[in-house]
Order: sequence, then structure tokens, then C-alpha cells
Amino acid sequence: MHVRSCVWVLAAFCVALPGTAARTEQQSGADYAGQWTGTWDGSGSGNFELTLEKAKDGGTAGKVAVTTEQGNYTADLKTVSFTANKMTATYDFPLDPSAEVALAATFEAAKAAGTWSLRPKGGGAEVVGGSFTVSKK
Repeated sequence: MHVRSCVWVLAAFCVALPGTAARTEQQSGADYAGQWTGTWDGSGSGNFELTLEKAKDGGTAGKVAVTTEQGNYTADLKTVSFTANKMTATYDFPLDPSAEVALAATFEAAKAAGTWSLRPKGGGAEVVGGSFTVSKK
């Protein structure tokens, strides 16, 4: 009888564990809140600033400030999500209302590196892309 009880406890633990891990991964964006500054390159180069903060809904929100040869801009992130230390995000591209920028980055301690991709809003093929690196300010 004691063996059956142990089996049920172990089974309940194994069923609960995956859900706990998923919640931890999605909440990890809070670990990266703050201001991150660095540079971008691709079809040109410039300064890149990423600000991440906890959203009212408990997720992650943020904004970017970018310098370019065509003009400097700021934009709020439309989407941002984390899985462990990997972030994906999108924002509307202020210099062309028909386009958006998709970001993908990996955070390691006080640094992050990633890629950016300019594409038509709602998806579609990349028009131009490049990379960026930032450090926590």
C-alpha cells in the first residue's frame, strides 16, 4: 500500500512540473527589465536603445530608440515575449507606416545580442535585416 502512495505522489509531481516550468520561462522577462544600450548594423548602422519593463497585465512591455541616417525614431513594442533568456518582439516602423520590425535576441548576464528584420506589417518577406548588441545601463 505504501508503494502505491509513493507512485501517486510521484505521478502528481511529474504532471505538475511541466506547468511550473512553463510559467517560470514566460515570467523570466522581468529579469531583464531596465535600459539596454548599444548599436545596430545592417543596411547602415547607429545607436540602439531597448527599454524593458513589467506590463500592467504582468507580461513585459517596452520601447526602442534608434538612430539612423534616414532619421532617428522611438517606438513602443507591440509584442514582446520571453522564453527563458530568449526574447522576440515587434514594433511598427515609424519611418514607413506600412512596415514593422521584428526583433530576436538572446540575453546573457548584462549583455544581449540579436537580429532585426524589417518586413511588411502582418508578416511577409524580410525587406532588410541586420544585427544589434546591447548592454544593460
